[in-house]
Amino acid sequence: MGREKAAKEALNLLRGRLCDPTFVFKPLSDSPESNYSKLKFIISSSVTEACNNSILLLGPRGSGKIAVLELVLKDLFLEYPDMISVIRLSGLLHSDDNCAFKEIARQLCVEHDLLFSKMASFDDNSQFMIAMLRECGLAHKTVIFVLDEFDLFAQGKQRLLYSLLDAMQSITSQAVVIGVSCRLDADQLLEKRVRSRFSHRKLMFLPPSKEDLQRLLGHILSLPLDSTLPRDYAVEFNAKLQNMLADEKFKQTIYTYMDSDATVNHLLRFLFRAVSYMDLGSGFLALENFKTALPNIQRQPKLECITEYKSIHDTFQTSDYYARNVCLRAFEHLQQRELISFTDNRGHNQSVEFRPVKLLISSYELQKGLKSYRSCPVILLKLMDREA
Repeated sequence: MGREKAAKEALNLLRGRLCDPTFVFKPLSDSPESNYSKLKFIISSSVTEACNNSILLLGPRGSGKIAVLELVLKDLFLEYPDMISVIRLSGLLHSDDNCAFKEIARQLCVEHDLLFSKMASFDDNSQFMIAMLRECGLAHKTVIFVLDEFDLFAQGKQRLLYSLLDAMQSITSQAVVIGVSCRLDADQLLEKRVRSRFSHRKLMFLPPSKEDLQRLLGHILSLPLDSTLPRDYAVEFNAKLQNMLADEKFKQTIYTYMDSDATVNHLLRFLFRAVSYMDLGSGFLALENFKTALPNIQRQPKLECITEYKSIHDTFQTSDYYARNVCLRAFEHLQQRELISFTDNRGHNQSVEFRPVKLLISSYELQKGLKSYRSCPVILLKLMDREA
């Protein structure tokens, strides 16, 4: 196999890894103190000891909460086939109690080959859920409820959470409720009657330490020696990679990027961009790949837009400069005609030019409107063409 062909295969392999969360988080799951080990122990105890459990997975977006959960569920399905059933809800879709119970009933029917009734009432679906939990408990089958965006379920009357947790206490069941949220105070949003039934277990997903970060980089970027890649190429690739990982300049590049957002997901986006710059001729990753990726992924679109506007303005040398009061009056006219509006009701004490606004028409409608206006300044038309 030629060097360039091997390099292309290696590049595809690395890109595939970066898009596979279960592979990425595997090395962070080895320790008995890891969130993977703790979560697996809690769920497996419900399966083996026929008990109920509840737990919250808390951490910023992109910190690996769902990825670790999926890794745990995947392993448990292999260890306990036909003994686990998973019901998945999202607060973005099912925060309404009636909608949530209907979705639970639908997924339980699919899981157990039962006929689902779309016309069933709230009480019917609630009673069906309780009955299924009882039947699954008698059959020694654990039902796992995954509530993503858990904080959204804690709004309103919290009937779903109360009914679910109360049913787990009052009947013979084997169930686990797993709440996933980016709000670290999600448990404080629960009503007293719900909080008293919750186990108060929490797993915090924190950014990886520098040691974990180095281990993670080596795990993701190293090539396997038992693949279709030439062994001598993989060995040389890994040796050069280890030298690069130990380079202080490389470490500084990574730490600079992680200063703004230390989540694993943020790191993966950077690594995907960096490996895409790999020279297929040499077939190896180099420090320059990561240095090139750094400014490209840390772009500031708003600043670039202003710079672009100025460059177009200077190129065409128009005389479209207006006084501040004229611009403010035009801004107020746009607001009066409901073409723009303030993004929220806060900031009434601020001057209008400092309050964020949003456009109420699409970019297509704006472009079409500008083109139909014969007196439209040339600079605006050129700017819209660039944006399109």
